[in-house]
Amino acid sequence: GDRMNRRDIAAMLGAALVAVPHIALAQPSMPTVAFLSSGSPNDFTNLVTAFHRGLKETGFVDGKNVTIVYRWADNQAHRVTVLARELVHRRVNVIMASGGALTAPAARAATSVIPIVFVSGVDPVAIRLVRSLSRPGGNITGVTFFGDELTPKRLELLRELLPKAKTIAVLFNPNNPAAAARLLDLQATARAGQQQVVPLKAASESQVDAAFAGLSRHRADAMLIDGDAFLYSHRQRIIALAQRYGVPAVYSQRKFVARGGLASYGTSNEDAYRLAGVYVGRILKGARPADLPVVRPTKVELVLNLKTAKALGIAIPRSILLRADKVIE
Repeated sequence: GDRMNRRDIAAMLGAALVAVPHIALAQPSMPTVAFLSSGSPNDFTNLVTAFHRGLKETGFVDGKNVTIVYRWADNQAHRVTVLARELVHRRVNVIMASGGALTAPAARAATSVIPIVFVSGVDPVAIRLVRSLSRPGGNITGVTFFGDELTPKRLELLRELLPKAKTIAVLFNPNNPAAAARLLDLQATARAGQQQVVPLKAASESQVDAAFAGLSRHRADAMLIDGDAFLYSHRQRIIALAQRYGVPAVYSQRKFVARGGLASYGTSNEDAYRLAGVYVGRILKGARPADLPVVRPTKVELVLNLKTAKALGIAIPRSILLRADKVIE
């Protein structure tokens, strides 16, 4: 009977050891956050860093107590849908949806359960992502640049830089749902200052080229580049064309100025991604997206490139220099 006991004990111990990891030794598996973007990684290095900063503010560090997986659609619209479905299939804990009018709706179409945090320049109420900014409802919330009311301020900045400029070309993407309202704002501001706005459509590379080629025909003295994901992804080309045609241009994001654009005035993209990181962290801690109001980044920056100003023969007024958040020599 002695041997029998020993085998029973061994069996019991074995069963206990198998059971133990599920009780005492259970390491809670790390939550997974998916960073889904319509763009490509090299465009987002600084924004990913800002996102990590926001997560860290809420106590989450990649590889330590959260796993972040990245999915890049490389500016191919159909890929966004495929990647969103794949992430839902993987059962990630939160989806961070980055990039314009494409990514958030694709994520939302793929799941009504997994929490989604977006960063977008499109009005989330107009495209029915959320019920209202203050009470999003559903499984989605985030950060929006929409309604930043900064478009007319860019025109005012241009006016200070070039008081004599009368005709202002505006490069915009007709596929951007927010562009039409911004153009109306601009036209009203221009009229009030005896200026004229010439809207130039660009939804493809060849249209970007054509818009610049048509500047002299419109006798444009200067240019505004509308904030848009497509135009942002073609920033290198836009800056090169502005230099080639010698046209002073004001942009919505500092990245343009760092690469040789004249000036930018806009809400900080990095601040937006930091805020998104904070929201993802709060959701990981149990907050419901429905209870987190859609926020707007409040940090606005004015960035100037003195080398470009000099090349264009523009003397930047001291009043503007003193207001600048960053001056590139």
